[in-house]
Amino acid sequence: MGASVWFPCKDFQGDEADKGMQLTMTIPHGLTMVSNGRCLIENMKSEPGKAYWTWNVSNPINNYDISFYIGDYVHWSDTMQGAEGRLSLDYYVLRQNLERSKMQFEVVKPMLHCFEEKIGPYPFYEDGYKLVDAPYLGMEHQSAVAYGNGYKMGYKGEDRSATGEGLLFDFIIIHESGHEWFGNSITAYDKADTWIHEGFTSYTETIFAECLLGKERAFKYQRGKKRTIQNDRPVQGNFGACDEGSGDHYDKAAFVIHMIRVIMDDDERFYAMLREMNRRFYHKIVTGNQVKAFINSYSGRDFSQVFLQYFHGKNIPKLEIDKSKSSFRYRWTNCVPDFDMPVVVTADGQKIWLYPGTAWQSRPGRFKSIKASGNFLVN
Repeated sequence: MGASVWFPCKDFQGDEADKGMQLTMTIPHGLTMVSNGRCLIENMKSEPGKAYWTWNVSNPINNYDISFYIGDYVHWSDTMQGAEGRLSLDYYVLRQNLERSKMQFEVVKPMLHCFEEKIGPYPFYEDGYKLVDAPYLGMEHQSAVAYGNGYKMGYKGEDRSATGEGLLFDFIIIHESGHEWFGNSITAYDKADTWIHEGFTSYTETIFAECLLGKERAFKYQRGKKRTIQNDRPVQGNFGACDEGSGDHYDKAAFVIHMIRVIMDDDERFYAMLREMNRRFYHKIVTGNQVKAFINSYSGRDFSQVFLQYFHGKNIPKLEIDKSKSSFRYRWTNCVPDFDMPVVVTADGQKIWLYPGTAWQSRPGRFKSIKASGNFLVN
C-alpha cells in the first residue's frame, strides 16, 4: 500500500518527484489544510461554505511521503538557527491539544541541533520543519511529520527498551523526524533495502539519547532494544517484489549499525561517516549495496560478512568458547562461511578484543568467566 491509494501516481519510491510537487485541496471553510512544504494559498473562498489551500514542496519527494491533514488546527511557529541558516518550525495541533503540545514539542530544537551535529544538516531547509497532530501514531511525511503519540513519553507511554531510558523522550517525535535524513533525503531504490530507512532511523533514537543522557545511558537504551528483535526471517527483502523483509529492519538493522560503531572504536570517525553519508547521498536514490560499499570504504574495514550474516539470514552467530587451565579457544558457529566479525568480551572483568573466524583460535590466559559484550548481537 502506498500513495496510489489516494491519488494517481507512479507508486514506486525509486523514482521521486525530483522537482517537488504542489497540492491544492478544497475543504469546508473554517477548517485548516496542512501538507508538505510551504503554504502558498491559505483559506481562499471558492464557493459557499468551501475554501481552497495550496501547498508547495521545493525539494525532491517520495510519493509515499506526500500527505495532507484537515482539521480544526491551531498553528504556531518558531525558528532556529541551524547549520544551514534559519530554519522555520511550524506546529499544527488540534485546538484541545494546544497547551500540552507546547510542552511536548519543546524537544524539537534540541533534537534538530543534535541531529545536525551528529548526522548532518537538516535536508529540507527550503520547505521547513513541521509537526502535525494526526489520528494515527506517526509517519515521516517529508517536512510535515505526523504526530499521534498521545503526548506521552516513550512509545505510546511505554519503554521499548525496558531500561527506563526510553521514557525520557517522545519516541515518535524522535524516530519520525530522524527519517528526514534516512528515508526522505536518502531513499532506497527498492523496498527490499528498507533497512536503510528504518535501521539508521532507529539508531537516531540512540543518537538522540546520547545527546540527552550521555553515551553510557544511550548504549543501555540500545542494548535494551535487543528484546524487540524477532529473528523471524531475513532483514533483506526480495527485490522487485514490494518486499520490505522482516520487521527486524528496524531494531536488528539498528543493532548492526551499533556494532559497526563499536568495532570502529572511534566515535568521531563514526559520526563523520554518518555526516559524509548524508552529504554524499543528499536527496539521492540509493541501493543497499551502495550504502554497504560506502561503509566499508569509509570505515576502512570490510563488513561484508557482517551484512551477509545479519541481513540475509535470520540466525544469530554463536561465540563458542572452550576454556582450559592456561588458555582458551574461541570461534564463531551458527554463521555464514568465513564469518569474521571482531567482538569485545569481558574476561573476569577485563575487556578483551577477539578476532574470531570459523576455525578455532587460542589465546593464553586463565579465566573463570568469558562472555561477549552486550553491545554485540551474538549468542
